[in-house]
Amino acid sequence: MLFTAYVAFAVLLAICMGLEFSACRAKLTGSACTNPAFLQFQLDYYQVYFLALVADWLQGPYLYKLYQHYHFLEGQIAIIYVCGFASSVLFGLVSTSLVDWLGRKKSCILFSLTYSVCCLTKLSWDYFVLVVGRILGGLSTALLFSAFEAWYVHEHVERHDFPAEWIPATFSRAAFWNNVIAIGAGVTANFFAEWLGLGPVAPFMVSIPFLMLTGIFAMKNWDENYGKKRALSRTCVDGLKCLLSDRRVLLLGTIQALFESVIYIFIFLWTPVLDPYNPPLGIVFSSFMAASMVGSSLYRIATSKRYHLQPMHILSLSVLMVFFSLFMLTFSTNPGQENPSESFLAFLLIELSCGLYFPAMGFLRRKVIPEKDQVGVMNWFRIPLNLLACLGMLILHDSDYKTGTRNMFTICSVMMVMALLAVVSLFTVVRNNAELRVPSPQGQNELSSPEL
Repeated sequence: MLFTAYVAFAVLLAICMGLEFSACRAKLTGSACTNPAFLQFQLDYYQVYFLALVADWLQGPYLYKLYQHYHFLEGQIAIIYVCGFASSVLFGLVSTSLVDWLGRKKSCILFSLTYSVCCLTKLSWDYFVLVVGRILGGLSTALLFSAFEAWYVHEHVERHDFPAEWIPATFSRAAFWNNVIAIGAGVTANFFAEWLGLGPVAPFMVSIPFLMLTGIFAMKNWDENYGKKRALSRTCVDGLKCLLSDRRVLLLGTIQALFESVIYIFIFLWTPVLDPYNPPLGIVFSSFMAASMVGSSLYRIATSKRYHLQPMHILSLSVLMVFFSLFMLTFSTNPGQENPSESFLAFLLIELSCGLYFPAMGFLRRKVIPEKDQVGVMNWFRIPLNLLACLGMLILHDSDYKTGTRNMFTICSVMMVMALLAVVSLFTVVRNNAELRVPSPQGQNELSSPEL
């Protein structure tokens, strides 16, 4: 597994570099941003946001390994993960209202504090302390995905009065660097945990300085802004009405809940499946992130003028690929006939599918769900998503380790069949809907070229 992991990482990194190099050459022919005020504003945002992303990704490769290092059983670790998912449901529901009320800048500073405490709890061998840390991690993740973006959008439009059409340029670049940071974070975590021999707690301690810098730079360089006060109950009621009145929204929510709950279960299972064969977990994690980046690049190529595939086609392909990967895993994790290389390949295919799935799903959500109902609908989407993931963890908690893992992959395969059926139903509903097609490249270029 050691050799396989490094070879896979090298190959995927080379593919990433090739795809991005060709994309950069294509962009050279288009217009570039020349507004110095806008560039400085972007830099102020990236400086804080990227530090937060580094701290977040550093904690990914060795979380399960840390609990295992403290001699907890898989069932006990599953309960810790369930607490994390439950906190994600709770804080995800209220995070937008909390951020609007508290202030986006203060929320980003709160993120740096709560996530730092979360990392410090990893030094404890006490089960209850680790559960509390996981709950704080759920709060921190909710703040990461709501406060930073909300701060940027408000400053961009309200304070600096830049055109709203420039916002996608910032988030597109942030998405690219998010992938790069994730790949680098895996290598860095591997360096401290394995190459220096500091153990699985080391990446969490390395995260703390980045979190502190996040809070300091936000406090120093950002202005405070607030959102409009909205009643949570009204937001949820409006979101439910939208969900029930539009079959397209309901089917999208079904696909998201099934697909992403399977991904959450995969995040829990990949370490216990591969770790008995002593792979470098940080390099394995970086390989996963590189595979996801390849998927994102392939999505961009597939929807380009040359190939002109539509997001619905790519969404279908991603669901089908995950089903095929899970089908592989039901055989490669069969007790007594385990094949770690095949399992690793299946995991890479799942991550590649994620790189295709998330931009496709994001595009369809923006087109199908009215902007005013986005928050409420997404709150309803999160509930079945996290409940399914929690149910999967609880099934593992009550199962024998080896047979439980294989049975969980079987259950996930069935869930992906259901997702495929939902995709087919969505196809029949939106077959002739021109609104759900990617706009022409000429139109996109006109909208995404910030200039003086």
